[in-house]
Formats: sequence, structure tokens, C-alpha cells
Amino acid sequence: MPLRVLILAAGLGLLAIGALIFVQAQRQATAPVVINGTAAPPLPALDRSAAALGEPLYQQYCAACHGQDLSGAPGWKTSLPDGSFPPPPHDETGHTWHHPDFLLLQIMAEGGQLYDGVMPGFSEQLTETEMAAILEFIKSRWDREARTYQWWITNVHPTPTPGP
Repeated sequence: MPLRVLILAAGLGLLAIGALIFVQAQRQATAPVVINGTAAPPLPALDRSAAALGEPLYQQYCAACHGQDLSGAPGWKTSLPDGSFPPPPHDETGHTWHHPDFLLLQIMAEGGQLYDGVMPGFSEQLTETEMAAILEFIKSRWDREARTYQWWITNVHPTPTPGP
């Protein structure tokens, strides 16, 4: 009899722990992202179908310069003799996740010349949906912290700020 009670108590304890983990995950999924006192909507789940569409497109259009594993070119932080910069990594070691979606999509479409890069624009080869899928694939390779920050910056700065 005591063994049955012990097994029942252990089972109830595990069930309670599982319920607490589930509730905490639900709260985290619905909590706004707040950085420096500025809130953004909760981090959405990745769009796995868009990321799956984006992966072969990334390999076809981006990997030759940015690396099949998103690692970028060696020495990407050091300018070249012509003043341009080598292709940066798109993984967490780079700065892609520091920029809002509109800017990343603009660079994909128009090229990197405005930012001292030599990357060509792909608006003639890729649709907006395909470029968004490539970005979703890149995001799928980031950890939660990088995705959360990038989501926040996208919502805090959703469109370009007009210049002087």
C-alpha cells in the first residue's frame, strides 16, 4: 500500500511540474517584449513553411557570399582597399539581427551599396515573398534572444525614419 501511495504522489508531482512549465511557456509566448522600457508585441512563432521555402533560395542566392552556414566572409568587420566591407555573417556572430525587417528586405532588394557593401540587389530575381522567406530562414537559425531583439527592433522601427 505505501508503494502505491508513493507512486501516486510522484505521478501527481510530475504532473504539477509539467503544468507549471506549460503555464510559464504560455505566459512567455503572450508577454510583450520590453527592452529599455519600450514594449513590442509578443514574439511570434517562426513561420516554418516560409523558412523551408527560404532555405534553398538562401543557398542559391546568398550562400556563395554569406556562407552556406550563414558564417559570412572572414574579416567581415575590416574594410577592403576599395572601402567596401566583406559579406557579414547572418548567424548570431554578425549584426543582421540588430536590424529591422524593412532594412534587411531593402538591402536584399536594392543591394548594400548604401552601407559600404558591394552586395547586388535581388529585386529582379526574387519576389517580395521569396525575400521574406529567405529572411525567415535566416531568423530560424538564431537563438531566442537574437530573435526577440530583432522582433523588438522591427516593431520599434518598422519603417525608415525620414532624413533631413
